[in-house]
Amino acid sequence: MTDTHCPYCALQCAMTLTPTAGEALPVTVAGRDFPTNRGGLCKKGWTSAELLADTGRLTTPLVRGADGELHPAEWDSTLDLIAAQLERIAAEDSHDAIGVFGGGGLTNEKAYQLGKFARIALRTSRIDYNGRFCMSSAAAAANRAFGIDRGLPFPLTDLDTAETVLLLGSNVGDTMPPFVSHLQGARARGGLIVVDPRRSSTARLCADGAGIHLQPVPGTDLALLLALTHVVIAEELYDSGYVRQRTSGIDALRQSVSVWWPERAETVTGVPARSIRVLARRLAEPGSTYILTGRGVEQHVDGTDTATAAINLALLLGLPGTPGCGYGTLTGQGNGQGGREHGQKADQLPGYQSIMDPAARASVAAVWGVDPDDLPGAGVPAVELLQTAGLPGGVRALLVHGSNVFVSAPDVSTVREALGRLDLLVVADFFLSETAKAADIVLPVLQWAEEEGTMTNLEGRVLRRRRAVDAPAGARSELWIMAELARRLDAPGVWSLDPSEVFDELARASAGGRADYSGLSHALLDLGIEAHWPFPIGSLGTPRLFADRFAHADGRAKLVAVRARAQQTPSADRLTLITGRLLEQYQSGTQTRRVSELTEKRPSLVAQLHPATARRHGIGEGDGIRLSNSRGTVQARAELTHDIRPDTVFLPFHYPDGESANLLTDDRVDPHSAMPEFKRALVQLSAV
Repeated sequence: MTDTHCPYCALQCAMTLTPTAGEALPVTVAGRDFPTNRGGLCKKGWTSAELLADTGRLTTPLVRGADGELHPAEWDSTLDLIAAQLERIAAEDSHDAIGVFGGGGLTNEKAYQLGKFARIALRTSRIDYNGRFCMSSAAAAANRAFGIDRGLPFPLTDLDTAETVLLLGSNVGDTMPPFVSHLQGARARGGLIVVDPRRSSTARLCADGAGIHLQPVPGTDLALLLALTHVVIAEELYDSGYVRQRTSGIDALRQSVSVWWPERAETVTGVPARSIRVLARRLAEPGSTYILTGRGVEQHVDGTDTATAAINLALLLGLPGTPGCGYGTLTGQGNGQGGREHGQKADQLPGYQSIMDPAARASVAAVWGVDPDDLPGAGVPAVELLQTAGLPGGVRALLVHGSNVFVSAPDVSTVREALGRLDLLVVADFFLSETAKAADIVLPVLQWAEEEGTMTNLEGRVLRRRRAVDAPAGARSELWIMAELARRLDAPGVWSLDPSEVFDELARASAGGRADYSGLSHALLDLGIEAHWPFPIGSLGTPRLFADRFAHADGRAKLVAVRARAQQTPSADRLTLITGRLLEQYQSGTQTRRVSELTEKRPSLVAQLHPATARRHGIGEGDGIRLSNSRGTVQARAELTHDIRPDTVFLPFHYPDGESANLLTDDRVDPHSAMPEFKRALVQLSAV
């Protein structure tokens, strides 16, 4: 039996894999008692073993031939071809003509090595990853308010005794079901408050006196938070001692929210002024209170400001760092936390250190055995990296690891067109994803139960991923692939194939950074310790941040005044499209769409519409519909439900090709985080 963790979301539920003999699946899956999941798993976790026996598994490199088709190839010749092409492009153009796009599902070891590979083997600044589409706004807000970004700065079990939990823009009932067990205390006290334009499975938990569901106009969460802050200040509900001793910026914040009285907010958000006042007063009551945000309020062009407004509210109430209280954001991807800490982001080095910081450059360069002056500077964020591909100043070659951008990127038709302009597209994956199908070269890599490594969950807890089964003979570790390419490119440094050795190097490189792992190792993690970063040498880790100080030089948190921007509004012929996940699916669906038990309920795209909206357009239950705007058109089947606002339509984003919701989403980005506007697009609806 092998103890490991689920291959999906950042809850990283603990599971035990037991080998089978002569059966269809190589292992059986059982939930394992662990603080985050307490033995429970969702449908995705229970069926995860099917991924290990899928007949579509890639087992040999594929190279596109003169006939335009992908053909099996040998590893040596394929890697020789990649290295030769990369050297040619760098010589003809520059090292920045080569790009790397990573993923929030890679282990810490692979994410770290990918950042190192980009900077000293490819010598390019052009690296970013799909976490830019997930956590970037929350990270930017936390860094400017607290000086540090860790999704939950407290253990998840702290929520068990909460009396009030405000959950903004997250449907944990579908996205991470075992999380719901930690909300039962708040529900029992009538204190679960969910803000969502839909009556989602999480919002339905508020029924029967268990809490409150607020259903604002999509994209108006910032105005709602400013109004709540207005009430807290105007009625002097805030913790004046905490604000005076532990924060700065109250005067500017007070002035900025003075115009957001609840009646004005009601005209923007649709939330009754009375409900805003009731909620503000409930949050300010003495007791255990938490404010949590998710992608629904962050994946906007004002996502950083919205997350900042939530933090401002939490700071006024004295929540961060106070026992039994807190603020946090719910990381989405399996290693979304670790993936953004160790060098995949365009501007970061391992340990969450800035690539523009001379001291950090010198420290990391010493670990890598290179001159700090040889390290590139900051690159460009994901949307720019992808959409300028093949254009002057953009990349001509792109290496993609652990991401399916042909489904997940905003305004995805533009991204598909851009990647078609590349001289070279290399995709490393274990299935032939939609992006892999379009690649010039496809490299078969290891799956979750075939590799050793570590993941960092939504609490900042570093976990061991363990190998339970052997990989197919033709698949290779990405550590091996990077080492082989580094050798062909005459790269400096050490390129170990052993994940534990790579982790040891990561730990050294992270020393002194905000995400300091220097006191950790595989051997220590194998003892079963609770390892929340920062975990410098000689420490016992940091399960709870902010008890004594925040991470800014003066030890205070910053209250940052933000303002709501005017937005285009829906009309009789335009609805607001919002996107999200289904219980049975995950991210771009590369994994979950292969599991029959997960796909049989919804094998194709279904759009949620309010019955009144459907009647106005002559649409019935199950009818074909068309959603369109200037970026594209999507066809789906209609599901009529009173759980959604009449001015809104919901699409899941897991489906490929012509069913991709991201054919319609907006590629405008947040000025602070470069997060695209995923969660709000205006569309026209018609019957098919």
